[in-house]
Amino acid sequence: MKKFITTLKNIWSIEELRSKIIFTIVLLFIYRIGSYIVLPGIDPNKLQNLSDSASSGVLGLLDAFVGGAFSKASIFALGIMPYISASIFMQLMTILVPQMAKVQKEGESGRKKINQWTRYLTVLVTAFQAAAYIGYLKSPSNAEALIAAYSSFFWVSTVVILTVGTLFVMWLGEKITDKGLGNGTSIIIMIGILARFPQAFGQEWSARFALRGAGGLLLMLVEILFLVAIIMGLIMLVQGTRKVAVEYAKQIVGSRQMGGARNFLPLKVNSAGVMPIIFAQAILFLPTIFTGFNAGGSSWAKYFTDHTNVVYMIVYSVCVIAFTFLYTALIFNPKQMADELKRNNGFIPGVKPGQPTADFIGAIMDRITLPGAVLLALVGILPGVFQLIFGMSQSFSTFFGGTSLLIMVGVILDTLQQIETQLLMRQYDGLMNTGRIQGRQAVPSGM
Repeated sequence: MKKFITTLKNIWSIEELRSKIIFTIVLLFIYRIGSYIVLPGIDPNKLQNLSDSASSGVLGLLDAFVGGAFSKASIFALGIMPYISASIFMQLMTILVPQMAKVQKEGESGRKKINQWTRYLTVLVTAFQAAAYIGYLKSPSNAEALIAAYSSFFWVSTVVILTVGTLFVMWLGEKITDKGLGNGTSIIIMIGILARFPQAFGQEWSARFALRGAGGLLLMLVEILFLVAIIMGLIMLVQGTRKVAVEYAKQIVGSRQMGGARNFLPLKVNSAGVMPIIFAQAILFLPTIFTGFNAGGSSWAKYFTDHTNVVYMIVYSVCVIAFTFLYTALIFNPKQMADELKRNNGFIPGVKPGQPTADFIGAIMDRITLPGAVLLALVGILPGVFQLIFGMSQSFSTFFGGTSLLIMVGVILDTLQQIETQLLMRQYDGLMNTGRIQGRQAVPSGM
């Protein structure tokens, strides 16, 4: 405890780090305030049906990402999700389209072009999603919350306000990345997820005591122990690496000897991050779109919105495993890695440089990707499993795995890694005695 207090004092004593933390907190506070500002033309006292319909299924997951702003019909109802979608699309285009790949390799100017195109695409995606959200608000179950006198202006004003709101949240994320602490987009998503935890925990606590009396406390304790164990397992999954030994040939430059060092090539078990889960959820979200957000009444679409359904879990797991291999193949290039080693006079002991090295790295990556994909699929279906076994509410079960918990663990590790780097640069002790914190790749310009 004493070392923890000392570490907090060291963090606060660094002026640059202190200003970054304060700046980040202020912008996040602004974001949370905007999540409670209701759109014009909507009666906030009649939003109960909207909250109920957005509390389950894929809409419940979307509502969790934006911190409940979706169910509150706020000006930040779409949050930063359109920007995430645009960023993912542009990232895939830079991999699949050669012309886009050339632009990305132009350095800083190419990065600025990609970012600008992403912003333009964000506007289009937001306008499309805003129109779909208006249709959702005008559905029979939610229409009573609309103010009739404002109906003639509702469509235009809502599209404009939701688009501006998403762009403002995107701007907040970029400012946090530039002048704050951590990746701004990832932190905004994490804060939106964490904002629902107190309410979900309170509801679960009340439900346990109401149904089981004194036995509810024991069951709640068991659930908390499982949550801690899952978080520890996710940390191992995020940080898990396979180290491949690499040696560098000795070179004589003038009177100095260069190279001859032994190093390791870290290959991550989960190099795809959270992207396979996002892609799988996007695929399973399509039946909901085709049935107008009302998949519960459809005999075939209802299987893809019920997280406790065995059919959903099987299809979801298969999609996650398939997308893990696909996305890893897109972002991981063994040939390029082998060429970089050869260019820097590096080699793997016992393996010839060039194509044999690329084949060796690719084979190792395939072997470690399979267990990583299976574990990622297991993480994705854990909320449904716990909801089915323990009978807990869906809002609380989302914190037992899936995208929500994986994002929170990854973002917290990245942020702690940046704090530790600032401490070590100024010759302070790190955050841990056993070694440095290892983060994972930031959510790519988004998720």
